[in-house]
Amino acid sequence: MNPTSPQDTALEADAIKVDAIKIDVLEAKNIYKSFQLEQDQIEVLKDINLSVHPGEFVAIMGKSGSGKSTLLSLLAGLDHPTAGQIKLNGDDLTHMSEEQLALKRQSDIGFVFQSFHLIPTLSVRENIEFPLSIARQQNPARVDELLDAVELTHRAMSFPHQLSGGEKQRTAIARALVAKPQILFADEPTGNLDEKTADQVMQLLLNLQQAFNTALVIVTHDPSLAKLADRTITIVDGRLV
Repeated sequence: MNPTSPQDTALEADAIKVDAIKIDVLEAKNIYKSFQLEQDQIEVLKDINLSVHPGEFVAIMGKSGSGKSTLLSLLAGLDHPTAGQIKLNGDDLTHMSEEQLALKRQSDIGFVFQSFHLIPTLSVRENIEFPLSIARQQNPARVDELLDAVELTHRAMSFPHQLSGGEKQRTAIARALVAKPQILFADEPTGNLDEKTADQVMQLLLNLQQAFNTALVIVTHDPSLAKLADRTITIVDGRLV
């Protein structure tokens, strides 16, 4: 048996790194979603195939009713497809129980909503900590880091009703990132903000996404926002075009 040279060892290490890069954080294959409406079967998504690479920013565009928000819910494990397979970090979400999906969302997925969805009885700091509390974890240093990153340290003890729209969404972004997710989903994250605040919040989101190398998938109808993405996909009548 020939001894392994340092050069061979280095090449093997490089090959492992390349293979790791090739692994998609998210992969969806042949996704269908339909709903029963009285006697009719309404098909919302039809044969959707897509993948998202680690650290990639993907924008999903489409008219109202095209199925883009439904797709985001499926990709984030908030709902099950009628048919097809969705994998996150190689784990098949499609056949997970609700309990298993909840654990997966806690560890690997962050979500930013258009309407913020902050808990009104919790302070900014407590809202950011909330995903950790659900998982029975504590990481005050991480919370401090994010409060500083979203420039809300001075608002840590304020409550949602005391915040501006931009401050609410910055709190929501920090909350979505606190558990160090592999992928972040955002459904019209600037939809309830004025243009100036929307630009500021979006730039902050992108800065944090790049700093933490978190994959980002956004649903939007705003072409200027989509232009910031590494890749844009469009849904028309439930199909990718």
